[in-house]
Amino acid sequence: MEWALAALSAWLLIFSFPNFDWWALAWVGLTPLFIALVRKPHMGRAFVLGWATGTFFFYISCYWLTHSMIHYGGIPAWIAYPLLVPAALVLGFFPAICCAALAFVCLRFGTRGLVAAPFLWASFEWARFALTGQLWNAIGYSQAYVPSLIQAARWGGVYLIGFLIVAVNAAFAYWILERTKRAVRIVALMVGAVALVILSSLMVSDLPATREPIAVVVAVQPNVPMKFNRSAAETAMLINRHLMMSEGELWKWEAKQATQKQLARVVIWSESPMNFSYAHDTEFRELLTRFAQRNQTSVLFNSLEPSADGGTHNSAMMINERGLPVARYDKIHLLPFGEFVPLPHWIPGANAVSGIVGGFVPGDRLPLMPLGDSLNAARAGVFICYDSAFPSLTRNYAAQGADVLINISNDGYLGRTAVMRQHLANAVFRAVETARPVLRVTNTGISAFVSPRGEVSDTTASFTPEARTWTVSRASNSKTFYTNYGEVFPAACAVISFLIWAASLTTRRNK
Repeated sequence: MEWALAALSAWLLIFSFPNFDWWALAWVGLTPLFIALVRKPHMGRAFVLGWATGTFFFYISCYWLTHSMIHYGGIPAWIAYPLLVPAALVLGFFPAICCAALAFVCLRFGTRGLVAAPFLWASFEWARFALTGQLWNAIGYSQAYVPSLIQAARWGGVYLIGFLIVAVNAAFAYWILERTKRAVRIVALMVGAVALVILSSLMVSDLPATREPIAVVVAVQPNVPMKFNRSAAETAMLINRHLMMSEGELWKWEAKQATQKQLARVVIWSESPMNFSYAHDTEFRELLTRFAQRNQTSVLFNSLEPSADGGTHNSAMMINERGLPVARYDKIHLLPFGEFVPLPHWIPGANAVSGIVGGFVPGDRLPLMPLGDSLNAARAGVFICYDSAFPSLTRNYAAQGADVLINISNDGYLGRTAVMRQHLANAVFRAVETARPVLRVTNTGISAFVSPRGEVSDTTASFTPEARTWTVSRASNSKTFYTNYGEVFPAACAVISFLIWAASLTTRRNK
């Protein structure tokens, strides 16, 4: 029975995430598992059930990690899929410890111990991020496309949204196990408290005031194929696609805005497998300079730039309207199987995957980039692809005074899989946490404008060339609680979890 309940929880959680997007299931998804743990609390059994549930969830929801191994590395599917198991086991270890700790508390307090569940869950999600650098598909991300439910992220990040979800799950589990009028009152109190937090986050707004646009941004989604042995003619055609799409959007903007105030112009090219290199490719550098000068626009583009140790950075370069470089960001967080391959070289195909996805050197600085040449130009915090999964990065940008966040990305090497909407979900939370708009510009989709409230608009189709035009304003000096204080909420949950554990331990010893 316990295994059936654990399996049910795993599937409910899987269905709550993209591409299924049945987000409401997350609010009951952990209830079967909690019932299995609390009916007959036993730490060892709880650990195994939690590990199995977590491992299965991460394995199925992140299956797309095998795509580059199979399609570009030539690794057979029967090898690639088992290679994903160790990573899923590691990530599943944290729900396992959480479940064991919850069982320990319930041994002392009975079903009342379920009150510890949201504190424990937030604590171990925080621990997972601290120890593995992975917060992908934290339970709060299941709500990314329901803006009204995620505004509290401005206070506690994705951890607080997860806390609310787990609290409701724990309340339902308590009601099912107790089935008394008192249990009904407690559930109503818990659900009411969660609803109050959500409503308060909607009513109490610390979003920056809307200001006049100061820059116009042209976002180019070129749909560059994931092909690395293209001919010179193919390369020239793709470069011309970038240029023509960019100029076409600028001309459209000029035609519509001819009588209005002139705004600074910025063209953004996505991260892509074009392998542009501003530092090494003189012809490309001169072409880009002419383009910027001719169109009086700054250009933000992906470039392979040399590192101090002789390696290569995956960088975002900004040149101004005179064609001069003004800023560069070197990607800090590299994607496993995307930008480095965490496999031994003796595994068949491992070297081939490295040749396709790259072996980059991480950066270590977070420079703000000016969107225009004026002293009053808006400032952007730029991050690349997988960086969007790291809340601290965008929080640091917002704390420095970024007016807007720009995410250039390429998910093309991971195919038409759930990663596209899962990845966008991360960008949604970065917008809400910092109260800054996120301009997401991708190679193959999904490009989108994400408002400071997490509302996703003007999305592009997948694997098709498209362009979008957006305006950018200066933000006010206001900063969210999360921007100012960071991960104080999960830290507080960790302290409370420790106190609950200590109280359980002390009481048991005194018995």
